[in-house]
Amino acid sequence: MFKRRTPEAPPDPPQVVKPGGKGRPTPKRSEAEKRRRQPITAPSTRKEAYRKVRERQAADRARARQGMAKGDEKHLLKRDRGPVRRLARDYVDARRTFGSYLMYVMFALVLLSMLPIPAAKLLVLFVPPLLLVVVFGEGLMLSRGIKRLAAERYPDEDPKGVGMYAAMRAMQIRRLRIPNPRVRVGEKDKV
Repeated sequence: MFKRRTPEAPPDPPQVVKPGGKGRPTPKRSEAEKRRRQPITAPSTRKEAYRKVRERQAADRARARQGMAKGDEKHLLKRDRGPVRRLARDYVDARRTFGSYLMYVMFALVLLSMLPIPAAKLLVLFVPPLLLVVVFGEGLMLSRGIKRLAAERYPDEDPKGVGMYAAMRAMQIRRLRIPNPRVRVGEKDKV
């Protein structure tokens, strides 16, 4: 009879999720600070701090290099991104080109130039310009072919620069191409 009664608390109103809201109530400051607190593991010296930064950067570069080699769009340079560039890479990689052997031949010519044979020196004089003309002509043919194929397959994409991209890739040594070739030489039907 003389007991003190506590008034009953009204029930909590239902949570209304606003459009564009985060869908949960804002945490109290004390809770947010508790979550944010972590043990301080600051390096004791400047050298140690630099070493940690260099290690982290080296790991990031290694991940990016692996992603580029695999052809992962996220890690590729801007010049290598997009379906048209992927098509150009496959188009070039499926063919055996003179340009990919150009560096080997030039190295052999340098070695020949060191020999005291007059015929070798004459060969060194006339072969490089001929090779460059052949590689230039091959680049033009590759450029025209890839532009035509890109216009057929990807009419909405911008083919700007894809011919030069294909010609430059054709001049690289196959094993040193980045991103790595996805098709083997002779697999033109997979392009």
